[in-house]
Amino acid sequence: MKKSLLALPLSLALLLAGCGSTTTGTDDSTDTGTGGDPISTGTTAEVVAAANAFLATLSTSQQSSVVLTRTQAEAIQWSNLPCGSNCRNGIQFSTLSATQLAAAQAVVKAAMGTTTNEGYDEAMQIRAADDVLGAAGSSGGGPGGGGYSSGTYFLAFLNTPSTTGQWQLQFGGHHLAVNITYNAGAVTGTTPMFEGVEPKCWSVTGGTTTANNCTAPGTSGSTTTYAPLYQEQQAMAAMLAGLSSTQLASARLSTTFSDVLLGPGEDGQFPATKQGLAVSSLSTAQKALVLAAMKPWVQDVDDTTAAALLQIYQNELDSTYIAYSGNATLNNNADYVRIDGPSAWIEFVCQTGVVYSSQIHYHSVWRDHTRDYGASYSF
Repeated sequence: MKKSLLALPLSLALLLAGCGSTTTGTDDSTDTGTGGDPISTGTTAEVVAAANAFLATLSTSQQSSVVLTRTQAEAIQWSNLPCGSNCRNGIQFSTLSATQLAAAQAVVKAAMGTTTNEGYDEAMQIRAADDVLGAAGSSGGGPGGGGYSSGTYFLAFLNTPSTTGQWQLQFGGHHLAVNITYNAGAVTGTTPMFEGVEPKCWSVTGGTTTANNCTAPGTSGSTTTYAPLYQEQQAMAAMLAGLSSTQLASARLSTTFSDVLLGPGEDGQFPATKQGLAVSSLSTAQKALVLAAMKPWVQDVDDTTAAALLQIYQNELDSTYIAYSGNATLNNNADYVRIDGPSAWIEFVCQTGVVYSSQIHYHSVWRDHTRDYGASYSF
């Protein structure tokens, strides 16, 4: 049962917020432990301040929807599906007033990266894509319906946000799941993070929206084009394009993938053996392309934490593998690519559209072998 920390006595709330001993590993156990090593202090203080400012705009009832006790069962409650509150925690954006919504978005903005078309910018574009889907209905050739909307996104805090205890920020909806874990004033986990988008791009001219007739994001004249996962697709395709035919043969998987392997509900299910091409065998220039391919995902979290994680992933390149399935151009249904390191796990896959059935759309997931959920749980 979900229980708000705000309804608890102060002493017990502090205990649940991270002042007690480590208790992890079972679905219903309250996580009061210290979790993994800090990655960086990042923007923790700013996120906590924004979270408290958001909570101050809410009623007591609304606060109880946002602040939940952090257990393993709640921590892993996220999805990429358009399943609303049935598969995720927190308060729904569409229920908030304009002031409350602005305060909620400020929390997300403080926690995410500032690079254009990544981080907060990318997350808001993924939300906007759902409005495009909702307006499209059945005009895209799919069945329509589904309740797609930028309002069907949820924000939750697992344990009370603080700069002393352990807590987790959850933000997500269709095609988006952000899970960032904080402990003692530092970021200890930035994953799992799921990102997808349909349509893969759309342009807006005045009040007219046109989907799938575009490529790179940007503004030309009165037309603005949105393509929130453009850099991800381009970076992965560039990484594969940098390989020789012999290297591509080594990187190629025999399995066909219709979706990412480690999506929601697949916590800890990393393959026992790394597959594909060892990055240690690549040239310096090719290794740089592998690192560049990881950037669009890592840059989704606050800039300081992103830089720290990218350095870790760079240090681990020689123990990292890359693999793909389908076409290396990543432009067709079931085209798939993976980066699997000692820490980093990143997947990107092309799928046939659900609403725009003649087009592809993207799914991706970023996990960390040792830092998912701030290393709080065993799976």
